[in-house]
Amino acid sequence: MPIIDLKVSGQEDPALAQQLATGISRLTKEVLKKKPEVTVVTISFVPDYLWFVNSVSLAELKTKSFHLNIKISDSTNLKVDKADYIKAVHKSLSTLLGDIHPVSYTAIQEMKADAYGYEGLTIEYKYINNQRKND
Repeated sequence: MPIIDLKVSGQEDPALAQQLATGISRLTKEVLKKKPEVTVVTISFVPDYLWFVNSVSLAELKTKSFHLNIKISDSTNLKVDKADYIKAVHKSLSTLLGDIHPVSYTAIQEMKADAYGYEGLTIEYKYINNQRKND
């Protein structure tokens, strides 16, 4: 964890996707202190004419937008960390995408450690197992 799903308005652009993944991964490590080796980023592009704010397409508004959804372990970050992350994501994506609509969202979902995992093991199991190894 974390798992990051990023939707960006505009046409598919592999070079931009790489920049976005690199930037978001860096911010996730620096601001939320998450391990890069277990950070997953997926990026989807949505054409401007299919993205609407108040029933008006971004194509008509002549602007860009994004929606970033990140899942992290419950209670592993302070409120200030999360606020700083949302601010840093907005700033970074504004730089990479250009003029973005104010209604561009970052959502942080906190997942209970016993409700998700990888390698077929829950995060809670991994945490307990690592604690036992360190005792």
